[in-house]
Amino acid sequence: RIGSLMAEWQDKPFWAVSALAATHCGSGCTLGDLLAEWAVFFVPVVLTWFGYRTLFEHRMFATWVLDFVLAFVLGIVFQYFTIVPMRHLPPLKGIWQAVKADTLSLTAWQVGMYGWMAIAVFAIFHHELRKTSPVFWFMMQIAMVVGFCASFPVNWWLVRSGVKEKM
Repeated sequence: RIGSLMAEWQDKPFWAVSALAATHCGSGCTLGDLLAEWAVFFVPVVLTWFGYRTLFEHRMFATWVLDFVLAFVLGIVFQYFTIVPMRHLPPLKGIWQAVKADTLSLTAWQVGMYGWMAIAVFAIFHHELRKTSPVFWFMMQIAMVVGFCASFPVNWWLVRSGVKEKM
């Protein structure tokens, strides 16, 4: 049975391998974004730690900094626990390989996601959306799809070049 599972995995088309790598990246992004969005809702002072009113006029930009930090940390953790067992790496080398594998992918995802949310806020609605609004979360769902589309070519390249593992 294991042999047939390995053959099925190896026969997977490369676009599917790349899509799976993008969704793996997206899991850290999504979880980080969810945590950040609710953190700033329940503890708004957190925004000042990430530049609100000193660097950024809009709360949304400070939230994005927190989003990115949490997504990056979670993405590296998820990548670490994928790469280390597959490559049998020691911990420090595993962390470095996880950073290499997820930095570009995660950044592409977040840029796509932020790009969509900027369009939603500044071009469609002309105001920031409340975190408790179904419209906000609907726009976030679209943003996640855009993030996936933005990170797909990066994941294609990372897997093809061997920086990121096939899953």
